[in-house]
Amino acid sequence: MEIKIGIRQVARELTVETDASAADVEADLKAALTEGTVLALSDEKGRRILVPAAQIAYLDLGQEKARPVGFGSL
Repeated sequence: MEIKIGIRQVARELTVETDASAADVEADLKAALTEGTVLALSDEKGRRILVPAAQIAYLDLGQEKARPVGFGSL
């Protein structure tokens, strides 16, 4: 799933591809915001991304399953 994170006073957004579900990411964000800590995400390659929760302007959660590409039928 693709996640786009807008950070305050930064012109570009941060894009992360992760295997986590939208519900998991949302729960992690809520916990980070209430505790005043960092949002920790892992991408598909195993790298860790840490973003201070207080600096997050928005979080855009993409589709969890990729759409099929091509002309074949399912």
